[in-house]
Amino acid sequence: MAIYKFKITFEDFDDVIQEIDIKSNQTFLDLHRAIHKTTGYDVEKASSFYVSTDNWLKGDEIAYLPNDRKKDRVVLMENSKLSGFIEDPHQKFYYIYNFERSYEFHVELIKIILESNPNIQYPYLAKSVGIAPKMMVQNSSAEADSTGETSSEFDFLNAMDFVPEDADEIESMGGLGINEEEKEGADEEENEDEFGGDDEAYGEEEEKDY
Repeated sequence: MAIYKFKITFEDFDDVIQEIDIKSNQTFLDLHRAIHKTTGYDVEKASSFYVSTDNWLKGDEIAYLPNDRKKDRVVLMENSKLSGFIEDPHQKFYYIYNFERSYEFHVELIKIILESNPNIQYPYLAKSVGIAPKMMVQNSSAEADSTGETSSEFDFLNAMDFVPEDADEIESMGGLGINEEEKEGADEEENEDEFGGDDEAYGEEEEKDY
C-alpha cells in the first residue's frame, strides 16, 4: 500500500507547516480531519479541496457538507479516494476550510512511499511547525457572552452585510427618513413661533388705538 506524504501550509501564514502521511486508498475526508488535529478547528464545517495546477489555479472540487446549490456539481470527500485524483508526483490541491469564515491552504504531494509502516496508524502527522491562527471571529462572540458585555451599536450593520461602500447610501436614506421628519417638525414649530409672535404684537397695537 503506497503512502502519500503531503505538505500543508496556510496561504497567508506560511510559517505554519504540517506534513501528513496518509494511505493512497484513504479519502479526502480522512485528510481533512487529519489537518485539523493540530489546528484544533471544528472539522464539521463546509470545506473543499480543489485539484490545482502548479500555480494553484483551482479545478475540480471535492467537497464536504456542500450547500444545495452545488451538491450536484461536486464529488464528496467521503466518497473520494486520494489515489483517484493524483495525476502528478507533485500533485497540488487548493484547500478551503469553512466557507463561512474561511482559511485557505496549499496542499502539495512531496513524496510517495511505496510501502506503509505496520507500526504507524494512518493518517500520521510526520511534522508540525508553528501554531495555527485562532478563529478570532468565532471566539469573539463567546468572549462577549462570558463577560456580559452588550452588543455593539453597529451589530445591525453586520446583520445587513454592511460594507463601507454602503455608507453614502445609508446617509442619503437617513436624510429622507427619520431625520427629515424631525427636521420638518422643527421647521413647523419655528414658523408657529414666528407668526404667533407677530399676532401678539398686532393685538397690542390694536388695544393701544382704542
